[in-house]
Amino acid sequence: MKNLTDIEIIASVKKGNHSDYTLLIDKYKNKEFSLLVRMLKNEMESEEILQDCFLKAFKSLDNFRQESKFSTWFYRIVYNTALTRLSSKKREIELEMSSLENHLDIKSEYDYQETEQKDVSKFIHKLIEQLPVKYASVINMYYLDNMSCEEISQAMETSLANIKVMLHRSRNALKDQLIKNNYAEEIL
Repeated sequence: MKNLTDIEIIASVKKGNHSDYTLLIDKYKNKEFSLLVRMLKNEMESEEILQDCFLKAFKSLDNFRQESKFSTWFYRIVYNTALTRLSSKKREIELEMSSLENHLDIKSEYDYQETEQKDVSKFIHKLIEQLPVKYASVINMYYLDNMSCEEISQAMETSLANIKVMLHRSRNALKDQLIKNNYAEEIL
Protein backbone atom coordinates (compact mmCIF):
# COMPACT_ATOMS: atom_id res chain seq x y z
CA MET A 1 0.00 0.00 0.00
CA LYS A 2 1.34 3.44 -0.84
CA ASN A 3 2.16 5.91 1.88
CA LEU A 4 -1.14 7.58 2.68
CA THR A 5 -1.33 10.86 4.54
CA ASP A 6 -3.20 11.02 7.81
CA ILE A 7 -5.96 13.03 6.11
CA GLU A 8 -6.39 10.34 3.42
CA ILE A 9 -6.55 7.62 6.06
CA ILE A 10 -9.11 9.58 8.10
CA ALA A 11 -11.22 10.17 4.98
CA SER A 12 -11.15 6.44 4.26
CA VAL A 13 -12.17 5.60 7.84
CA LYS A 14 -15.02 8.13 7.68
CA LYS A 15 -16.24 6.46 4.47
CA GLY A 16 -16.61 3.20 6.39
CA ASN A 17 -13.21 1.55 5.94
CA HIS A 18 -12.73 1.19 9.68
CA SER A 19 -9.85 -1.25 9.29
CA ASP A 20 -7.76 1.61 7.83
CA TYR A 21 -7.67 3.10 11.32
CA THR A 22 -5.01 0.52 12.15
CA LEU A 23 -2.68 2.50 9.88
CA LEU A 24 -2.96 5.46 12.24
CA ILE A 25 -2.53 3.20 15.25
CA ASP A 26 0.62 1.67 13.80
CA LYS A 27 1.96 5.11 12.93
CA TYR A 28 1.48 6.72 16.36
CA LYS A 29 1.43 3.95 18.95
CA ASN A 30 5.15 3.96 19.79
CA LYS A 31 5.54 7.73 20.10
CA GLU A 32 2.43 8.15 22.23
CA PHE A 33 3.27 5.09 24.34
CA SER A 34 6.65 6.68 25.11
CA LEU A 35 4.92 9.88 26.21
CA LEU A 36 2.57 7.98 28.49
CA VAL A 37 5.35 5.91 30.06
CA ARG A 38 7.36 9.06 30.74
CA MET A 39 4.37 10.75 32.32
CA LEU A 40 2.79 7.81 34.18
CA LYS A 41 5.92 5.73 34.85
CA ASN A 42 3.93 2.51 34.43
CA GLU A 43 3.97 0.49 31.21
CA MET A 44 0.81 -1.55 31.83
CA GLU A 45 -1.20 1.52 32.74
CA SER A 46 0.26 3.35 29.72
CA GLU A 47 -0.84 0.55 27.38
CA GLU A 48 -4.35 0.64 28.78
CA ILE A 49 -4.62 4.41 28.51
CA LEU A 50 -3.18 4.40 24.98
CA GLN A 51 -5.89 1.95 23.89
CA ASP A 52 -8.49 4.21 25.47
CA CYS A 53 -7.01 7.21 23.66
CA PHE A 54 -7.11 5.47 20.29
CA LEU A 55 -10.73 4.54 20.96
CA LYS A 56 -11.56 8.15 21.96
CA ALA A 57 -9.88 9.46 18.81
CA PHE A 58 -11.73 6.94 16.64
CA LYS A 59 -15.07 7.92 18.12
CA SER A 60 -14.21 11.61 17.72
CA LEU A 61 -12.88 11.54 14.16
CA ASP A 62 -15.92 13.51 13.02
CA ASN A 63 -14.82 16.28 15.41
CA PHE A 64 -11.33 16.44 13.86
CA ARG A 65 -11.49 19.69 11.87
CA GLN A 66 -8.00 19.51 10.37
CA GLU A 67 -7.05 22.87 11.91
CA SER A 68 -3.91 21.13 13.13
CA LYS A 69 -2.16 17.93 12.13
CA PHE A 70 -3.75 14.68 13.26
CA SER A 71 -0.60 13.91 15.25
CA THR A 72 -1.00 17.13 17.25
CA TRP A 73 -4.72 16.55 17.78
CA PHE A 74 -4.10 12.98 18.95
CA TYR A 75 -1.15 14.06 21.10
CA ARG A 76 -3.50 16.48 22.85
CA ILE A 77 -5.94 13.63 23.59
CA VAL A 78 -3.13 11.48 25.01
CA TYR A 79 -1.60 14.33 27.01
CA ASN A 80 -4.93 15.42 28.53
CA THR A 81 -5.87 11.83 29.37
CA ALA A 82 -2.52 11.33 31.08
CA LEU A 83 -2.94 14.55 33.07
CA THR A 84 -6.39 13.41 34.18
CA ARG A 85 -4.97 10.06 35.27
CA LEU A 86 -2.09 11.72 37.12
CA SER A 87 -4.53 13.99 38.89
CA SER A 88 -6.64 11.07 40.07
CA LYS A 89 -3.51 9.11 41.09
CA LYS A 90 -2.30 12.11 43.05
CA ARG A 91 -5.59 12.27 44.96
CA GLU A 92 -5.39 8.53 45.69
CA ILE A 93 -1.82 8.83 46.92
CA GLU A 94 -2.62 11.83 49.08
CA LEU A 95 -5.40 9.89 50.76
CA GLU A 96 -3.14 6.90 51.36
CA MET A 97 -0.30 9.09 52.57
CA SER A 98 -2.46 10.99 55.01
CA SER A 99 -3.42 7.74 56.69
CA LEU A 100 0.17 6.46 56.77
CA GLU A 101 1.87 9.79 57.42
CA ASN A 102 2.72 9.09 61.04
CA HIS A 103 4.17 5.66 60.32
CA LEU A 104 6.53 6.45 57.48
CA ASP A 105 9.85 8.22 57.27
CA ILE A 106 10.04 9.39 53.66
CA LYS A 107 13.51 9.98 52.26
CA SER A 108 13.51 12.71 49.62
CA GLU A 109 17.23 13.10 48.94
CA TYR A 110 19.05 11.27 46.17
CA ASP A 111 21.29 8.35 46.94
CA TYR A 112 24.51 9.78 45.51
CA GLN A 113 26.16 6.38 45.08
CA GLU A 114 23.23 5.25 42.96
CA THR A 115 23.40 8.31 40.73
CA GLU A 116 27.15 7.95 40.28
CA GLN A 117 26.68 4.39 39.05
CA LYS A 118 24.04 5.31 36.49
CA ASP A 119 24.80 7.02 33.25
CA VAL A 120 24.09 10.70 32.74
CA SER A 121 21.03 10.11 30.58
CA LYS A 122 19.20 8.12 33.22
CA PHE A 123 20.08 10.71 35.84
CA ILE A 124 18.74 13.54 33.69
CA HIS A 125 15.51 11.60 33.07
CA LYS A 126 15.21 11.16 36.82
CA LEU A 127 15.64 14.90 37.30
CA ILE A 128 13.07 15.64 34.60
CA GLU A 129 10.61 13.40 36.46
CA GLN A 130 11.14 15.59 39.53
CA LEU A 131 9.94 18.67 37.64
CA PRO A 132 6.30 19.72 37.74
CA VAL A 133 4.27 17.74 35.19
CA LYS A 134 3.83 20.62 32.74
CA TYR A 135 7.55 21.46 32.80
CA ALA A 136 8.52 17.81 32.34
CA SER A 137 6.02 17.46 29.51
CA VAL A 138 7.34 20.52 27.69
CA ILE A 139 10.95 19.27 28.03
CA ASN A 140 9.96 15.79 26.83
CA MET A 141 7.91 17.06 23.89
CA TYR A 142 10.57 19.52 22.77
CA TYR A 143 13.73 17.45 23.23
CA LEU A 144 12.60 13.82 23.11
CA ASP A 145 9.67 14.01 20.71
CA ASN A 146 11.24 16.77 18.60
CA MET A 147 8.05 18.78 18.58
CA SER A 148 8.19 22.45 17.66
CA CYS A 149 6.95 25.09 20.08
CA GLU A 150 3.93 25.58 17.79
CA GLU A 151 3.04 21.88 17.97
CA ILE A 152 3.47 21.85 21.74
CA SER A 153 1.26 24.94 21.93
CA GLN A 154 -1.49 23.15 20.03
CA ALA A 155 -1.09 19.93 22.00
CA MET A 156 -1.26 21.71 25.35
CA GLU A 157 -3.90 24.17 24.14
CA THR A 158 -2.00 27.24 25.27
CA SER A 159 -0.37 30.20 23.57
CA LEU A 160 2.96 29.98 21.80
CA ALA A 161 4.36 32.67 24.09
CA ASN A 162 3.31 30.65 27.14
CA ILE A 163 5.04 27.54 25.76
CA LYS A 164 8.25 29.50 25.20
CA VAL A 165 8.09 30.79 28.77
CA MET A 166 7.38 27.29 30.10
CA LEU A 167 10.29 25.87 28.07
CA HIS A 168 12.59 28.56 29.47
CA ARG A 169 11.41 27.93 33.03
CA SER A 170 11.68 24.17 32.52
CA ARG A 171 15.29 24.50 31.42
CA ASN A 172 16.06 26.72 34.40
CA ALA A 173 14.34 24.32 36.80
CA LEU A 174 16.34 21.43 35.35
CA LYS A 175 19.56 23.45 35.62
CA ASP A 176 18.70 24.28 39.25
CA GLN A 177 18.19 20.57 39.96
CA LEU A 178 21.60 19.81 38.46
CA ILE A 179 23.26 22.49 40.57
CA LYS A 180 21.37 21.45 43.71
CA ASN A 181 22.61 17.90 43.31
CA ASN A 182 26.21 18.98 42.61
CA TYR A 183 26.07 17.45 39.16
CA ALA A 184 26.40 20.65 37.17
CA GLU A 185 30.15 20.39 36.57
CA GLU A 186 29.89 17.02 34.86
CA ILE A 187 26.94 17.93 32.63
CA LEU A 188 26.94 21.71 32.09
